Amino acid sequence: MKSKLLFLLLLLLTLALQFAELIFGSVSIPWNELFLAENAPIVIDIRLLKMIVAVIAGVALSVSGLQMQTLFSNPLAGPYVLGLSSGASLGVALVLLGGAVGPLGIAGAALCGSGVVMLLLLGVNSRVRDGMSLLILGIMFSSAVGAIVQILQFLSRESALKSYVVWTMGSLGEVTWPQLWILAGIIVIGLIIAVVTVKDLNLMMFGPVLARSMGLDLRRSRALILLSTTLLAGGITAFCGPIGFIGMAVPHIARGLFRSADSRILLPASALLGADILLACDLISRLFVLPINSITSLVGIPVVIYVILRK
Repeated sequence: MKSKLLFLLLLLLTLALQFAELIFGSVSIPWNELFLAENAPIVIDIRLLKMIVAVIAGVALSVSGLQMQTLFSNPLAGPYVLGLSSGASLGVALVLLGGAVGPLGIAGAALCGSGVVMLLLLGVNSRVRDGMSLLILGIMFSSAVGAIVQILQFLSRESALKSYVVWTMGSLGEVTWPQLWILAGIIVIGLIIAVVTVKDLNLMMFGPVLARSMGLDLRRSRALILLSTTLLAGGITAFCGPIGFIGMAVPHIARGLFRSADSRILLPASALLGADILLACDLISRLFVLPINSITSLVGIPVVIYVILRK
Protein backbone atom coordinates (compact mmCIF):
# COMPACT_ATOMS: atom_id res chain seq x y z
CA MET A 1 0.00 0.00 0.00
CA LYS A 2 2.82 2.40 0.89
CA SER A 3 4.57 1.73 -2.43
CA LYS A 4 1.38 2.40 -4.40
CA LEU A 5 0.91 5.71 -2.59
CA LEU A 6 4.51 6.73 -3.27
CA PHE A 7 4.16 5.87 -6.95
CA LEU A 8 0.98 7.96 -7.12
CA LEU A 9 2.67 10.93 -5.42
CA LEU A 10 5.68 10.69 -7.76
CA LEU A 11 3.38 10.55 -10.77
CA LEU A 12 1.49 13.64 -9.58
CA LEU A 13 4.82 15.41 -8.97
CA THR A 14 5.88 14.53 -12.51
CA LEU A 15 2.72 16.07 -13.95
CA ALA A 16 3.14 19.21 -11.81
CA LEU A 17 6.78 19.66 -12.88
CA GLN A 18 5.85 19.15 -16.53
CA PHE A 19 3.20 21.85 -16.21
CA ALA A 20 5.74 24.16 -14.55
CA GLU A 21 8.19 23.51 -17.41
CA LEU A 22 5.65 24.92 -19.85
CA ILE A 23 4.89 28.01 -17.76
CA PHE A 24 8.21 29.19 -16.35
CA GLY A 25 11.28 30.41 -18.18
CA SER A 26 12.92 33.64 -19.28
CA VAL A 27 9.36 34.73 -20.14
CA SER A 28 6.59 33.39 -17.90
CA ILE A 29 3.34 32.45 -19.64
CA PRO A 30 0.06 32.34 -17.66
CA TRP A 31 -1.49 28.87 -17.64
CA ASN A 32 -4.63 30.09 -19.40
CA GLU A 33 -2.55 31.46 -22.30
CA LEU A 34 -0.40 28.37 -22.90
CA PHE A 35 -2.27 27.22 -25.97
CA LEU A 36 -2.77 30.58 -27.67
CA ALA A 37 -1.43 30.70 -31.23
CA GLU A 38 1.06 33.51 -30.49
CA ASN A 39 2.69 31.43 -27.73
CA ALA A 40 3.02 28.24 -29.81
CA PRO A 41 6.64 28.88 -30.95
CA ILE A 42 7.77 29.10 -27.31
CA VAL A 43 5.49 26.50 -25.73
CA ILE A 44 5.61 23.76 -28.39
CA ASP A 45 8.91 24.21 -30.20
CA ILE A 46 11.02 25.02 -27.13
CA ARG A 47 9.46 24.22 -23.77
CA LEU A 48 7.37 21.15 -24.63
CA LEU A 49 10.27 19.63 -26.56
CA LYS A 50 12.72 20.31 -23.75
CA MET A 51 10.29 18.92 -21.17
CA ILE A 52 9.94 15.64 -23.08
CA VAL A 53 13.72 15.36 -23.44
CA ALA A 54 14.17 15.96 -19.68
CA VAL A 55 11.71 13.15 -18.85
CA ILE A 56 13.36 10.73 -21.30
CA ALA A 57 16.87 11.59 -20.06
CA GLY A 58 15.92 11.29 -16.38
CA VAL A 59 14.30 7.90 -16.91
CA ALA A 60 17.12 6.52 -19.06
CA LEU A 61 20.03 7.64 -16.85
CA SER A 62 18.35 6.48 -13.60
CA VAL A 63 17.45 3.04 -14.94
CA SER A 64 20.93 2.53 -16.39
CA GLY A 65 22.48 3.60 -13.07
CA LEU A 66 20.36 1.06 -11.19
CA GLN A 67 21.49 -1.64 -13.62
CA MET A 68 25.18 -0.83 -13.14
CA GLN A 69 24.97 -0.68 -9.35
CA THR A 70 23.22 -4.05 -9.22
CA LEU A 71 25.41 -5.70 -11.85
CA PHE A 72 28.65 -4.78 -10.06
CA SER A 73 27.29 -4.77 -6.48
CA ASN A 74 28.82 -1.32 -6.20
CA PRO A 75 26.79 1.57 -4.75
CA LEU A 76 29.03 4.13 -6.50
CA ALA A 77 28.63 2.68 -9.99
CA GLY A 78 26.80 4.82 -12.52
CA PRO A 79 25.73 4.67 -16.16
CA TYR A 80 29.12 5.97 -17.33
CA VAL A 81 31.29 3.64 -15.25
CA LEU A 82 32.18 1.40 -18.22
CA GLY A 83 33.46 4.20 -20.43
CA LEU A 84 30.29 4.80 -22.46
CA SER A 85 30.51 8.55 -21.86
CA SER A 86 34.20 8.53 -22.75
CA GLY A 87 33.45 6.70 -26.00
CA ALA A 88 30.79 9.28 -26.85
CA SER A 89 33.20 12.08 -25.91
CA LEU A 90 35.83 10.67 -28.25
CA GLY A 91 33.35 10.57 -31.13
CA VAL A 92 32.30 14.16 -30.49
CA ALA A 93 35.91 15.28 -30.06
CA LEU A 94 36.83 13.79 -33.43
CA VAL A 95 33.92 15.66 -35.06
CA LEU A 96 34.16 19.02 -33.28
CA LEU A 97 37.90 19.25 -32.86
CA GLY A 98 38.30 18.04 -36.43
CA GLY A 99 36.32 21.02 -37.72
CA ALA A 100 32.93 19.44 -38.55
CA VAL A 101 29.72 21.10 -37.34
CA GLY A 102 26.04 20.25 -37.02
CA PRO A 103 24.04 18.66 -34.19
CA LEU A 104 23.13 15.56 -36.20
CA GLY A 105 26.82 14.94 -36.87
CA ILE A 106 27.60 15.37 -33.18
CA ALA A 107 24.85 12.95 -32.13
CA GLY A 108 25.90 10.38 -34.73
CA ALA A 109 29.55 10.62 -33.69
CA ALA A 110 28.64 10.19 -30.03
CA LEU A 111 26.49 7.14 -30.79
CA CYS A 112 29.32 5.60 -32.81
CA GLY A 113 31.78 6.23 -29.96
CA SER A 114 29.50 4.61 -27.39
CA GLY A 115 28.81 1.74 -29.80
CA VAL A 116 32.51 0.98 -30.22
CA VAL A 117 32.97 0.84 -26.44
CA MET A 118 29.91 -1.41 -26.16
CA LEU A 119 31.31 -3.84 -28.76
CA LEU A 120 34.61 -3.96 -26.87
CA LEU A 121 32.78 -4.67 -23.60
CA LEU A 122 30.62 -7.37 -25.16
CA GLY A 123 33.76 -9.00 -26.57
CA VAL A 124 35.45 -8.86 -23.18
CA ASN A 125 32.29 -10.16 -21.45
CA SER A 126 32.60 -13.44 -23.35
CA ARG A 127 36.14 -13.91 -21.97
CA VAL A 128 35.89 -12.90 -18.30
CA ARG A 129 34.22 -14.84 -15.51
CA ASP A 130 33.29 -12.11 -13.01
CA GLY A 131 31.83 -8.64 -13.04
CA MET A 132 34.77 -7.06 -11.19
CA SER A 133 37.15 -7.85 -14.05
CA LEU A 134 34.66 -6.34 -16.49
CA LEU A 135 34.42 -3.22 -14.32
CA ILE A 136 38.20 -2.80 -14.19
CA LEU A 137 38.52 -3.25 -17.94
CA GLY A 138 35.75 -0.70 -18.49
CA ILE A 139 37.63 1.81 -16.35
CA MET A 140 40.80 1.12 -18.36
CA PHE A 141 38.91 1.71 -21.63
CA SER A 142 37.61 4.98 -20.19
CA SER A 143 41.09 6.12 -19.14
CA ALA A 144 42.60 5.27 -22.52
CA VAL A 145 39.87 7.13 -24.40
CA GLY A 146 40.21 10.09 -22.02
CA ALA A 147 43.91 10.30 -22.84
CA ILE A 148 43.16 10.39 -26.57
CA VAL A 149 40.58 13.16 -26.04
CA GLN A 150 43.14 15.19 -24.08
CA ILE A 151 45.60 14.92 -26.97
CA LEU A 152 42.92 16.10 -29.40
CA GLN A 153 42.11 19.03 -27.12
CA PHE A 154 45.77 19.99 -26.91
CA LEU A 155 46.12 20.01 -30.70
CA SER A 156 42.78 21.69 -31.51
CA ARG A 157 41.91 25.29 -32.38
CA GLU A 158 40.45 27.57 -29.71
CA SER A 159 36.99 27.86 -31.33
CA ALA A 160 36.67 24.09 -31.73
CA LEU A 161 37.85 23.54 -28.16
CA LYS A 162 35.19 25.94 -26.87
CA SER A 163 32.46 24.05 -28.75
CA TYR A 164 33.64 20.78 -27.25
CA VAL A 165 33.74 22.20 -23.70
CA VAL A 166 30.17 23.53 -24.12
CA TRP A 167 29.05 20.05 -25.22
CA THR A 168 30.57 18.48 -22.10
CA MET A 169 28.38 20.76 -19.94
CA GLY A 170 25.28 18.94 -21.16
CA SER A 171 22.12 20.46 -22.61
CA LEU A 172 18.49 19.39 -22.92
CA GLY A 173 17.69 22.10 -25.46
CA GLU A 174 19.70 21.00 -28.48
CA VAL A 175 17.38 18.15 -29.53
CA THR A 176 15.04 18.86 -32.46
CA TRP A 177 11.67 17.20 -33.07
CA PRO A 178 13.06 14.87 -35.80
CA GLN A 179 15.96 13.90 -33.51
CA LEU A 180 13.53 13.29 -30.64
CA TRP A 181 11.94 10.37 -32.52
CA ILE A 182 15.36 8.78 -33.01
CA LEU A 183 16.27 9.32 -29.34
CA ALA A 184 12.90 7.99 -28.13
CA GLY A 185 13.29 4.84 -30.25
CA ILE A 186 16.74 4.14 -28.81
CA ILE A 187 15.55 4.66 -25.23
CA VAL A 188 12.41 2.52 -25.67
CA ILE A 189 14.52 -0.43 -26.89
CA GLY A 190 16.89 0.03 -23.93
CA LEU A 191 13.98 0.13 -21.47
CA ILE A 192 12.39 -3.00 -22.95
CA ILE A 193 15.66 -4.89 -22.42
CA ALA A 194 15.86 -3.48 -18.87
CA VAL A 195 12.36 -4.76 -18.07
CA VAL A 196 13.16 -8.18 -19.57
CA THR A 197 16.27 -8.51 -17.37
CA VAL A 198 14.74 -7.19 -14.14
CA LYS A 199 14.47 -10.70 -12.62
CA ASP A 200 18.13 -11.30 -13.51
CA LEU A 201 19.06 -8.20 -11.51
CA ASN A 202 17.30 -9.63 -8.45
CA LEU A 203 19.18 -12.93 -8.77
CA MET A 204 22.52 -11.11 -9.15
CA MET A 205 22.10 -9.58 -5.71
CA PHE A 206 22.64 -13.05 -4.19
CA GLY A 207 26.15 -13.24 -5.68
CA PRO A 208 27.46 -15.06 -8.76
CA VAL A 209 27.72 -18.54 -7.20
CA LEU A 210 24.17 -18.61 -5.85
CA ALA A 211 22.80 -16.91 -8.97
CA ARG A 212 24.33 -19.65 -11.17
CA SER A 213 22.90 -22.33 -8.89
CA MET A 214 19.46 -20.79 -9.52
CA GLY A 215 19.91 -21.24 -13.25
CA LEU A 216 21.03 -17.74 -14.22
CA ASP A 217 23.29 -17.49 -17.27
CA LEU A 218 25.52 -14.69 -15.99
CA ARG A 219 27.32 -13.94 -19.25
CA ARG A 220 24.09 -13.71 -21.21
CA SER A 221 22.49 -11.51 -18.53
CA ARG A 222 25.55 -9.26 -18.34
CA ALA A 223 25.56 -8.89 -22.13
CA LEU A 224 21.88 -7.87 -22.18
CA ILE A 225 22.36 -5.42 -19.30
CA LEU A 226 25.41 -3.91 -21.01
CA LEU A 227 23.43 -3.52 -24.22
CA SER A 228 20.55 -1.86 -22.35
CA THR A 229 22.89 0.52 -20.50
CA THR A 230 24.67 1.45 -23.72
CA LEU A 231 21.40 2.29 -25.44
CA LEU A 232 20.09 4.26 -22.45
CA ALA A 233 23.19 6.14 -21.35
CA GLY A 234 24.82 6.27 -24.78
CA GLY A 235 21.64 7.58 -26.42
CA ILE A 236 21.22 10.39 -23.90
CA THR A 237 24.91 11.32 -24.07
CA ALA A 238 24.76 11.43 -27.86
CA PHE A 239 21.89 13.91 -28.01
CA CYS A 240 22.23 15.79 -24.70
CA GLY A 241 25.89 15.49 -23.77
CA PRO A 242 27.13 13.88 -20.54
CA ILE A 243 24.74 14.60 -17.67
CA GLY A 244 26.37 13.64 -14.41
CA PHE A 245 25.21 12.20 -11.08
CA ILE A 246 21.57 11.51 -12.02
CA GLY A 247 22.28 7.85 -12.75
CA MET A 248 24.47 7.45 -9.68
CA ALA A 249 22.31 9.26 -7.12
CA VAL A 250 18.68 8.53 -8.09
CA PRO A 251 18.72 4.72 -7.42
CA HIS A 252 19.87 5.45 -3.85
CA ILE A 253 17.03 7.93 -3.35
CA ALA A 254 14.60 5.29 -4.65
CA ARG A 255 15.97 2.67 -2.23
CA GLY A 256 15.62 5.11 0.66
CA LEU A 257 12.06 6.12 -0.22
CA PHE A 258 10.68 2.67 -0.99
CA ARG A 259 12.76 0.73 1.58
CA SER A 260 13.20 -2.08 -0.92
CA ALA A 261 15.96 -3.88 -2.80
CA ASP A 262 13.54 -5.49 -5.27
CA SER A 263 14.46 -4.35 -8.78
CA ARG A 264 10.84 -4.84 -9.87
CA ILE A 265 10.00 -1.92 -7.58
CA LEU A 266 13.23 0.06 -7.87
CA LEU A 267 13.24 0.15 -11.69
CA PRO A 268 9.94 2.08 -12.11
CA ALA A 269 10.68 4.06 -8.93
CA SER A 270 14.08 5.16 -10.25
CA ALA A 271 12.53 6.02 -13.61
CA LEU A 272 9.90 8.30 -12.05
CA LEU A 273 12.34 9.88 -9.59
CA GLY A 274 14.88 10.46 -12.36
CA ALA A 275 12.29 12.23 -14.49
CA ASP A 276 11.18 14.38 -11.53
CA ILE A 277 14.69 15.35 -10.46
CA LEU A 278 15.88 16.20 -13.96
CA LEU A 279 12.73 18.25 -14.61
CA ALA A 280 13.39 20.17 -11.38
CA CYS A 281 17.07 20.64 -12.27
CA ASP A 282 16.11 21.91 -15.72
CA LEU A 283 13.71 24.43 -14.18
CA ILE A 284 16.47 25.71 -11.87
CA SER A 285 19.04 25.87 -14.68
CA ARG A 286 16.56 27.74 -16.88
CA LEU A 287 15.62 30.29 -14.21
CA PHE A 288 19.24 30.99 -13.24
CA VAL A 289 20.71 30.49 -16.74
CA LEU A 290 23.19 27.79 -15.66
CA PRO A 291 24.46 24.60 -17.35
CA ILE A 292 22.31 21.56 -16.50
CA ASN A 293 25.40 19.59 -15.42
CA SER A 294 26.22 22.07 -12.66
CA ILE A 295 22.71 21.70 -11.17
CA THR A 296 22.64 17.89 -11.36
CA SER A 297 26.06 17.78 -9.70
CA LEU A 298 24.89 19.97 -6.81
CA VAL A 299 21.89 17.65 -6.36
CA GLY A 300 23.75 14.36 -6.79
CA ILE A 301 27.00 14.96 -4.90
CA PRO A 302 25.38 15.20 -1.41
CA VAL A 303 23.59 11.90 -2.04
CA VAL A 304 26.83 10.18 -3.04
CA ILE A 305 28.66 11.62 -0.01
CA TYR A 306 25.86 10.36 2.26
CA VAL A 307 26.08 6.87 0.76
CA ILE A 308 29.88 6.78 1.29
CA LEU A 309 29.61 7.97 4.91
CA ARG A 310 26.77 5.56 5.70
CA LYS A 311 28.60 2.52 4.26
